[in-house]
Amino acid sequence: MVMKARNRSGSHGSNTSLVNLAEGPADSLDYRIKTVDKDSKSKVVSLWHDVSLVHIDPASNLPTPYLNFVCEIPKFSRKKYEIATGEEGNPIKQDSKKGVLREFKKGDIFFNYGCFPRTWEDPTFIHPDIAQDNPGCRGDNDPLDVCDIGMRIVKPGEIRPVKVLGIICMIDEGETDWKVVVIDAMDKWAPFLNDIKDVEKNLPGQLEAIREWFRTYKMADGKPPNTFGLDEKFMNRKYAMEVIKECNGAWKDLITGKVEREMKQHGEDEGISQMVRKLSKSNLLSMVEDEVEPKVPTSHQDVGQDDDEAPSF
Repeated sequence: MVMKARNRSGSHGSNTSLVNLAEGPADSLDYRIKTVDKDSKSKVVSLWHDVSLVHIDPASNLPTPYLNFVCEIPKFSRKKYEIATGEEGNPIKQDSKKGVLREFKKGDIFFNYGCFPRTWEDPTFIHPDIAQDNPGCRGDNDPLDVCDIGMRIVKPGEIRPVKVLGIICMIDEGETDWKVVVIDAMDKWAPFLNDIKDVEKNLPGQLEAIREWFRTYKMADGKPPNTFGLDEKFMNRKYAMEVIKECNGAWKDLITGKVEREMKQHGEDEGISQMVRKLSKSNLLSMVEDEVEPKVPTSHQDVGQDDDEAPSF
């Protein structure tokens, strides 16, 4: 398939031009939340592929220092909504197992949970920092997970600009499953939180609670606790940005077909090859060139200050 380049008008830098529509009976296997263009109401927008990673100011159409967070599961809820990476248009659906809709049996999650668009944890890649203590732990074949610790309850499918604070590496049934910690850019705490050490200083106990939630949430299903790489540490913002950059690069390799070509050349495990082929290839008329490439700021500026520097990917 030949991929043609498209300009930034083919992507969405914020949620101002988008609207979410519910389809199918609520609390059913057929229920979907589809995102469409606000003007046409018919053009389907993929929250994974058609939304830029870097947040674009809708007023100036310029990149901001923030990233776009796509919420899947609102805080204080437990239905396990997720982007359907294998369906055309990538709507949000409630995950299921053997025909039964899934919820967190542990109880409500206490932070907004979702992902970064245009990222992908490559199942053919083993991160060198994780490999020593966790050999064979590959990416989990999903967009990069995000935990928003802001006060706002964000709805499924809603897109919010966020500040990256840090990251932790969970090992989920032998797979690397990064969790990025962020704060909504408009949150009242945002000016005080610029790196992971600020979270512990200003919101003591928050990080420990996040780690323990992920450690224990599957135990209610009779599974063992999850483990963590990197000595269970939350890494700082700089480290998190490097992982995000890696996952954005992996997404680009996925949509251009580079990953599949290299798997064929190297005789990759058939199970992993099937996982990659299963991913939706809709809406992939090369969004690679849409990505913003300005300089990376050394720190976030307070909300409301002028700052046209944006992360580089």
